[in-house]
Amino acid sequence: MELFIFLIIGALAGFAAGLFGVGGGTIIVPLLFIVFTQMDFPADNVMHLALGTSLATIIITSISSLMAHHKKGGVMWPVFKNLAPGLVLGCFFGAGIAGQISGLYLQLIVGVFLLWVAYKMFFGGKKQVGKDFNDANNNVMQLPSKPKQLAAGGVIGIASAIFGIGGGSLTVPYLTRYNVVMQKAVGTSAACGLPIAIAGALGFMFFGMQQEVNVPNTIGFVHVYAFLGISIMSFFTAKIGAKVAHMLSPQLLKKCFSVLLFVVGLYFLYKGVV
Repeated sequence: MELFIFLIIGALAGFAAGLFGVGGGTIIVPLLFIVFTQMDFPADNVMHLALGTSLATIIITSISSLMAHHKKGGVMWPVFKNLAPGLVLGCFFGAGIAGQISGLYLQLIVGVFLLWVAYKMFFGGKKQVGKDFNDANNNVMQLPSKPKQLAAGGVIGIASAIFGIGGGSLTVPYLTRYNVVMQKAVGTSAACGLPIAIAGALGFMFFGMQQEVNVPNTIGFVHVYAFLGISIMSFFTAKIGAKVAHMLSPQLLKKCFSVLLFVVGLYFLYKGVV
């Protein structure tokens, strides 16, 4: 039954990863939080296990998603190269920071963050989406300098580890802020999810092993069976989500993305307060 539940979570998370470029974490973290709570895992470890396992599964999800977006020409590889070093360093050490924060505070932090991003994305959708990555003369004009992109990657990496959501909730708004069209932002975000997931998963395993996690079938803050079940299913459904993303309008995609984040944010605030 547990494996079946993990497979269902993987199917939903994979589709969300391909559709929104969020690595599926916005689906995985709250659902794993519910499942791990029902499995009577220690309350102090539930949120950390949900975050660490989420990042581990995003390794597989992001590979499938970025391959699909790459075929559609949706990944801006020069931007990815600028962001990646900061993403890796930030996410690894962000896992260490998350390990020092109580589960209750993590729930509240994640909830507030998602509501803020949802608000910015929903109302930002009324504005013109902007030009593509390259203008008519094939010149890159929208994004900041390489050092600033590197710094942004570090911030996104730290936040991604704390939120366990693959970075899409920050990477997508960051890129669309500079007038990158939504499909390009989603595709590049999907690619950025890979270094985030690898560094974050290793960080949660490493820092989790420094603490006593009294839960079977875990490596640090990563649940092995949940990782396997979610990864297997999400690999296939991420491709479906990516195809759907390129069929929708940028405005509609933004609206759907913001509604998803809003619902998940409210859930975490509710669980943190009640």
